[in-house]
Amino acid sequence: MLRLFLIFAGVLFLPQLALASTDVANLDLTGTERGIYSVLLFIIAYGFVMAEEFTGLRKSKPVIIVAGIIWANAAYLANQAGVSNEDLHEVFELNLKEYAELMLFLLVAMTYINAMAERNVFEALRSWMIRKQFGYKKLFWITGIITFFLSAVADNLTSALLVGAVVLAVGKDNEKFISIGFVNLVVAANAGGAFSPFGDITTLMVWQAGYVEFFDFFKLFIPSVANYVVPAYIMYLAVPDEQPAVSTEAAVQMKPGAIQVCVLFAFTIVLAVFFKQALHLAPFMGMMTGLGLLMVYGFRIKVLYSVGEADDFDIFNKVRDAEWDTLFFFYGVVFAVGGLGYIGYLELLSSAMYDGLGQTPANILVGIISAIVDNIPVMFAVLSMDLDMELYQWLLVTLTAGVGGSMLSVGSAAGVALMGQSNHKYTFFSHLKWTPAIAAGYAVSIFVHYLVNG
Repeated sequence: MLRLFLIFAGVLFLPQLALASTDVANLDLTGTERGIYSVLLFIIAYGFVMAEEFTGLRKSKPVIIVAGIIWANAAYLANQAGVSNEDLHEVFELNLKEYAELMLFLLVAMTYINAMAERNVFEALRSWMIRKQFGYKKLFWITGIITFFLSAVADNLTSALLVGAVVLAVGKDNEKFISIGFVNLVVAANAGGAFSPFGDITTLMVWQAGYVEFFDFFKLFIPSVANYVVPAYIMYLAVPDEQPAVSTEAAVQMKPGAIQVCVLFAFTIVLAVFFKQALHLAPFMGMMTGLGLLMVYGFRIKVLYSVGEADDFDIFNKVRDAEWDTLFFFYGVVFAVGGLGYIGYLELLSSAMYDGLGQTPANILVGIISAIVDNIPVMFAVLSMDLDMELYQWLLVTLTAGVGGSMLSVGSAAGVALMGQSNHKYTFFSHLKWTPAIAAGYAVSIFVHYLVNG
């Protein structure tokens, strides 16, 4: 604890070296009043982010504001230090490039998810599971495994909410099952997202940054399985060995074109991989091409099925319904962290963590921090440090940042969303009860990664 305190104290008050990751040196002004003021503002803004569940203030709002203030301070400090406008703009535009590439990629993925939801793809899956009348113990494994694999394609938030609706529906008379089932979903969603470039924003960032190639991510499959199975088995022993009440729910039918939209989504993922691996272009180009195909197919749906519900199918409505709060939050994070890095704090943090602790302990610490602070700014900070690490270490930090948030309910978007969905049946403290089991899974997954990929 003392060592960790010294790291953060150093980040606030010590000067640091020039950045080696770009042709433009950072400002080396971490000890100035404006530099410290910028860090404190970021901490305050992130306090509001963490308190979103209680205040109702969307997480994007404080970080958007603080990003502007931090860059205003960085520009003022650069001017005082005699830095040319060209050098300042070069760093600023690097942040803009990072955000634009990831935002466009995520926007397409969110649009596809919304299109599949509108075509009743997920509702049909939920209805099927409910009508099968599985017992609680069997349902515990089925919902967890589905969430694990679904989150490798969709994001962990969507996967957890979708399957969470099933857990709520079948466990409405058993609050204990809902509580344990939701913890299971959080662990499964985060573990499943760690071995796929499409499973989490952090894995997507690592892939687009070029530190890990697409197929290398699948080396994390076995460690991710271990991360899920260890706590899931411990929780399974506490699941009630009972049968839920008989369901009379009618089967939900998918709307016309649902299967074709799913196929187009799979093809769009292939396009993204092709553009990155074969053409050496940013993956968002493949995703945007796939979005164009979806737009054309959406027009075909409206022409072929001009009566009934299908005539409401409009891709621009699906774009409108994307998670703009998440996209704007990501904007705030990229520019706020980028501004702090330009002032000089990321290189200092890199020296304190990676030079002071060593790569493996530092990467494990990243996962622990991700249980408290959202993994997006944590991973973006790591990427911005331009660390010289081998593939094993990049896979390790990808794993830890992805699954570390499972240790607390507030450590991931999936946990926060399920707390809101559960109507107080799943809470911070009901999750905390299983934190030792989840931490055991975290430790085992790191050890398995060492055995498999070390």
